[in-house]
Parts: sequence; C-alpha cells; structure tokens
Amino acid sequence: MIELNAHALDLTLATPFRISRGVQTIARNVLTQITADEAVGLGEAAPSGYYGERRESVYMALADFSEHLGDDPSRIEDIMAALDTRLRHGNAAAKASVDMALYDILGKRLGAPVYELLGLNPERTPVTSFTIGIDEPAEMAKKAAAAAKRYPTLKIKVGTGRDLEIVRAIREATGATLRVDANAAWTAKEAVRLIRELEPYGLEFVEQPLPPGDIEGLRFVREHVTLPVIADESCVTLEDIPRMVGVVDGINIKLMKCGGIHHALKMIHTARAHHLKVMLGCMIESSLAITAAAHLSPLVDYADLDGNLLTSDDPFDGVRVERGKVMLPERAGLGVRPRDDEERRRALTATTSSGRHARSRAERGDKGD
Repeated sequence: MIELNAHALDLTLATPFRISRGVQTIARNVLTQITADEAVGLGEAAPSGYYGERRESVYMALADFSEHLGDDPSRIEDIMAALDTRLRHGNAAAKASVDMALYDILGKRLGAPVYELLGLNPERTPVTSFTIGIDEPAEMAKKAAAAAKRYPTLKIKVGTGRDLEIVRAIREATGATLRVDANAAWTAKEAVRLIRELEPYGLEFVEQPLPPGDIEGLRFVREHVTLPVIADESCVTLEDIPRMVGVVDGINIKLMKCGGIHHALKMIHTARAHHLKVMLGCMIESSLAITAAAHLSPLVDYADLDGNLLTSDDPFDGVRVERGKVMLPERAGLGVRPRDDEERRRALTATTSSGRHARSRAERGDKGD
C-alpha cells in the first residue's frame, strides 16, 4: 500500500528577490512524503501563481493523486500517466513532488542514486549560475561582485528600464560569465535594440525576452541578434518544444513547470532531437527539489539550479556547489537528508550577514498565497 502525506514548507529568502513582474520574500512550498512498505520517498512542490498553482491547489491535487498511486511505486511511467489523466492541465508542481518521491523510493530500494538509475555520469554536471535579483544598479553590482567569488556564472534579472545601466555596472564590477533574464518584460523591437546594446558586455545568452505567447516575436528577435535566445515561460511542457524550433536557440526546463523528472527526461531528449540547447532551471526551492533536478544535469548544456542558495534556512542537505560546479550526492535515491540544527545554523550564518534568523516551517495546514 502506498501512503501520501503533505506538509507546508516555508522557505525564507535571504534577501527580497525581485524580477520584472514582482518581488518575493518567502516561498510557500509543500513537502510531499510517500511511504511504500518501509521505504519513504520525499518530494517538493514549489507552486507558482504565474502557472496557476498555489499551496492550496497543491494540497487539493495531492489529495486526489493519493487515491491513484497503485500498489507499486516503481511503476513511475504508469503512475505519472494516471496523474496526468486525473488532472491533465496544470498542477505540474504537485505532480513533480510525487514524481521526486517515487524516484527517491526507487533509488533507495535499489541502493543507487537517481543519476545512476538513469545511467548518467556525475562528473558531467555543468556549472550553475547564481541569480542577481533586480535592485538599484550599484547594489546589483555589489551583490554580483560578492557572488562571483563563489559562483563564476551569474544570471542577471532585467526588465527595468535601466537594463543597460545594470549590466554595465555589473560588468565593471566582475569578469564573471553573465546571462540576462528579462522574464518576458520586453517587446520584440525593444529586445532587439537592448540585446544589441548589451552584446559588447560579453553575455552568454538572453533568456525569455518576450511575453510567452509572442512566438513570432521571438523568431524576429533571434533573426536580428547574435546572442543566443533561451525560452523559459514560452516552453512549459513537451508539447511546446516543436513550436520553439527555428524560434529560439534553447529551452529552460523546470521540474515545477513540466511535472517532474519523468517528464523532464522526455523534454530533454525531444529538445535534443530538434537540435535545441537545454537548460535546467528552478523556482525558489529547498535542496530537496534542487537535488532532484540536479540528477538530470549531466544531460544538459546549462544549469540555473540556485533556488536553495537564495534561501536563508534550507532544511535539507543534498546537492552541493563547488566553484559553481554542481556536485551530486552519492547516497541512494535523491540523496537528500534533513539538516540537523547545527547544520542549519551554519547555513543560516553563511547566507545572512545580518544574523537575523528567519526559520522555515514544515507543518500541515499552513496557508500561503
């Protein structure tokens, strides 16, 4: 018999995190626990209102899913197909949390980490970027210079009306590899102008310059700039990939957008078949969900798996980052374990200079937006 339980998981940001469409100070996530016989698997949902999910909707979806998990957690293909049938549209974060927990159980049963189950080489993991949220240009430059001491690749959030000033200030502060992400804030003509102005600052690529539905606009931008263009909000599921061919240079896959490891694998291979570059991204997540995504990272070109690095009190220990490179845990399953109090104290000290403690909660029934 398979049993599913869900608990609130609040993650407090080390500093307020602003992108072009809003600011976030806390992520109201959900911890999913699946028990099958004596095996326990953990998963995490990081719902986004942008994609129509909130904590309450995750709880509702999980309550429905709990009745349709079958009696063998190793049959992930069958289980995820059943969940897609139950709630075909949306609820991707809820599905992702179930998917992670199932892979965690499978790895633990077989005594192998998930990357080994998938036949992947952990030495082929990429470097992850570290994201600099929107702020005053001088403050962003200061944060970038500090972050670059540990992370050689930075992703800069733009879409402000002062984007050229921001990138110029950051480039003057650091020689790190820079990516920019407009989160759909520009128009097509504006994007062409801005990207051309930004090109001299040595950017690696531009992510999601236009609103997600403007496919022809993305094509226009790609045809008129030399920097690669990566789609994020425009490419959510497997079915979106064919529409990206000839429109962008690559896609950003997130477990919380597509529904988990199972669906992400299909997206990666489909993107490769269409000669698209692949990036693995994330929401604001603990090391639980970040580690789940990281097990796929040997398959991709780029990684932006820093959601846990932006929090002040990550309750889990899993994937590590050394000089920017993603380092996978060798423990069975996802390889994630809860931090003890001392580990959490050290993590908090490392990420907050003010010394103010903002603790995460993991209690059933916490209300979030």
